[in-house]
Amino acid sequence: MPEALVIRPATRADLPGLVSLLDSVSSLEKGTVGTDGRRRDLELMLKNGRGRILIASVADRTVVGLCAGRLTILEAEGGPAVLIEDVVVREDWRGQGLGEMLINRLTEWARADSAGRLMLLADPDAAPAHGFGYTAHRPGNRL
Repeated sequence: MPEALVIRPATRADLPGLVSLLDSVSSLEKGTVGTDGRRRDLELMLKNGRGRILIASVADRTVVGLCAGRLTILEAEGGPAVLIEDVVVREDWRGQGLGEMLINRLTEWARADSAGRLMLLADPDAAPAHGFGYTAHRPGNRL
């Protein structure tokens, strides 16, 4: 990776970078909420304590990647699970394993909250997301 990289939980100060990164991929999804709705949703997620937004940032605090998950309960499976809603890496940082690094860190958080399963959402219209290959945890395997 070309620069020093830090992966950490997002804070309210990171909102402009988060919104900008999500705006950069919003054209891949139909019916997105727009910049104002995205900012509102991110603020709610940062406040509620049932989710986690991890970011990858460089020395000047530029956000180059993010991974967002929400803790939920699986009624049929029993117990907590984490629903991964977004994994986004800035185009010039793709292909370097950053998405996998972010998911690995989210997995650590999920385990600490006793989640037994991760579920990755992909918009049916976001073709690049369909090729995202993460193999550490196959369907049906417990964390």
